[in-house]
Amino acid sequence: MVAQIDHRTLNLHPRDLTHHSLADPHRRASALADIILGGQDGLVNVLGVILGIAAATSDPRIVLVAGLAATFAESISMGAVAYTSTLAEADFYESERAREYRHIQEVPKLEREEVRQLYQDKGFQGELLDRIVDTITTNKDVWVAVMMAEEHQLMPTDRKQALSAALLVGFSAIVGSLIPLAPFLFLPIVPSMVASVAVTALVLFVVGVYKARVTVGHPAKSGLEMAVIGTLSALVGYAVGALLKLPTVP
Repeated sequence: MVAQIDHRTLNLHPRDLTHHSLADPHRRASALADIILGGQDGLVNVLGVILGIAAATSDPRIVLVAGLAATFAESISMGAVAYTSTLAEADFYESERAREYRHIQEVPKLEREEVRQLYQDKGFQGELLDRIVDTITTNKDVWVAVMMAEEHQLMPTDRKQALSAALLVGFSAIVGSLIPLAPFLFLPIVPSMVASVAVTALVLFVVGVYKARVTVGHPAKSGLEMAVIGTLSALVGYAVGALLKLPTVP
């Protein structure tokens, strides 16, 4: 029977316990990573495409067509990559887990010594270390779980998350891609290019600040780094378009 924890004895607010029980920090971190991955990729890649097209043709209709094509191709591609990579992570974990079960069955003494070494490196010694090793190696499932987490630094991946990750990354890529494209709906080519770069840099800065606030790091530094790196990457597209600029038809 699991003992009930009284939040008053731990000086915890009930809201803290509710947050702990309802919000999975690993899942939140994974979702945040998916959003940033899809959104940033859409922002930077589509900005690079439309800047290159704009520099090469100076035709807003071509820019819009190329931008929309890149938007949906990018979102489908990113979603597919998120889906397959999640499944690949799950497959890799399962293969390593099966290998650990085989090692426990075939060379238990060696695997037991690895557990001992892991916890000895953490500072455990003597009788306490012996009890830890005995407790872990008594149960094969616990033994394998410890080896996966401590030796291989691997955590199980839920295959059910593959589809949700694909949808989240794909949708984030669409939203991110439409941001740099929006100015070309309302402004001439040159003002649209300037506005597109400015808006994209601002959004990247905000995303960087938010990422630092919910994870670690200095918000302003994180935002500036993301804005500068993303904008410079996109400007490569402009440079290519300028170099390959199509001749003006009289």
